[in-house]
Amino acid sequence: MALRLPPYQPLPAPADELLEVPLAALHPTQLCVGMAEIRSRQADFAADDPKERRRYLKRKPTPLVRSASGELWMVDRHHRLRALLELDPSATAFGYVALQLEVSERQAVLEQLHQRGWLYLYDGRGLGPLHPTALPTSLAGTQDDPYRSLVWKLKREGLVAAAPLIPFHEFRWGAWLRSRNLPHFSSERLEPALPAARALVRSQAASHLAGWIAA
Repeated sequence: MALRLPPYQPLPAPADELLEVPLAALHPTQLCVGMAEIRSRQADFAADDPKERRRYLKRKPTPLVRSASGELWMVDRHHRLRALLELDPSATAFGYVALQLEVSERQAVLEQLHQRGWLYLYDGRGLGPLHPTALPTSLAGTQDDPYRSLVWKLKREGLVAAAPLIPFHEFRWGAWLRSRNLPHFSSERLEPALPAARALVRSQAASHLAGWIAA
């Protein structure tokens, strides 16, 4: 399985000027997340005091696209911020304007994001690409993709390298693993798939993927 993603423009580096924004007001640019990562991040947030959390969020600002009407679309940090939103629906985070648009209608905003390769339009079962209007209007509406959870776990184990300049890097790995024969698993129970997945991501068959680490 190969993701048919459009060519992408790299995101600009964080700006000096940061906005403090309510998480509930942010629009996602992807259909799904890996709930295993969400739960892990929630445990980290729960262990922090408010000052530590605020400092952390300032160090990890969210790139934002702002429409002419002031609506904000997040083009990264979906896992981190959904985890926080579930813990505290009134929480805020910090972001920077990566792109200011001159259009305000939702469809026009989505079209401009799509042209830049800043949308992920596959659902939690790997089906797509869907029409941009299928995107949820809030972070809470993102679906679970267990393959995204699986890749998160493999990255944590050092078996897949980060590639921050490649949009939806983990989803690309997830799509490739989806094309393989893995035992049934879920985001809540990754263990059945892990032995086979570990071998697969270190194999020569995966060497064409960014972030591949030779065995």
